[in-house]
Amino acid sequence: MLKKVKFIEVKSEIGAGTRGASLGIDAIKIASLDHGSTLFKRIPSVEIPNENHLLFETVGSSYAKRIKGVLNMYERISKEVAATLKSNEFPIVLAGDHSTAGGTLSGIKIAFPKQRLGAIWIDAHADMHSPFTTPTGNMHGMPLATALAEDNTINKINKVDKETAELWNKLKKVGNISPKINYRDLVFIALRDMEPEEKYLLKKHNVKVFTTADVRRNGVEKIARDTLAHLNACNQIYVSFDVDSMDSSISKGTGTPVRNGITEREAGSLCVRLIQNGKVCCFEICEVNPTLDKENLMAENTFEILQKVVSQLTN
Repeated sequence: MLKKVKFIEVKSEIGAGTRGASLGIDAIKIASLDHGSTLFKRIPSVEIPNENHLLFETVGSSYAKRIKGVLNMYERISKEVAATLKSNEFPIVLAGDHSTAGGTLSGIKIAFPKQRLGAIWIDAHADMHSPFTTPTGNMHGMPLATALAEDNTINKINKVDKETAELWNKLKKVGNISPKINYRDLVFIALRDMEPEEKYLLKKHNVKVFTTADVRRNGVEKIARDTLAHLNACNQIYVSFDVDSMDSSISKGTGTPVRNGITEREAGSLCVRLIQNGKVCCFEICEVNPTLDKENLMAENTFEILQKVVSQLTN
């Protein structure tokens, strides 16, 4: 496809409930060295300053832990993603925890403010909680809610203080565009672990979901084709790949593994097939946590997928 690819490294883990996701990018680099690959030498890379020092301080709001730091990350990431896209480069975001994906979506929207943006969320989880509905307060469960400008107060279970609500509203409005995406322009693949509050939103908005069973029954090619057909009206498409979309037998090296996921082969084929579409403008990988893994297996599998994606974009 002969695209000029750029890595954006986001070594942030303040949105996760377990520690270690910030080490995921370096674990992928180690996997590349073990493969004798020159990938990280060939592809230019920029690292976004992180807020991981907040891990040594109090969490702040128990319903939006370290939200001030997450807002700072959104601002930084969105500027870098927007600048990369405006330079006609293809950003591949290598992220720690998934909370910062809202910053990536903001950056795409800043670069293309008047264009319709679609999102393909390859993930075991829906990530559609808000401070009003979260059972944990971990912000890696909230990035889609910020992009959708979704509070879901009808299913409110938490009493959120004024400061947290104000910071939440700032998160939703990063780039002065809100919402960034609409429910009709969202597709989930391998989704299988949701809370009732998220199920309510999926049903209410009739969100497109392809389960692992759908992938097995119909094959990667048909799932990719149907996903892209569903987003046909979009001008730009973002693909977010959380490694916990893969089965827990593979994805031990991630903070929230879930049974009945897709295989590494299915994940790789799916990502490669999706980015062949000319509307796909950004690809993200997140949630590799080598501290939970043995022999760096998750990073090894992820590197192989990343290598296939880069090869597809640059050849």
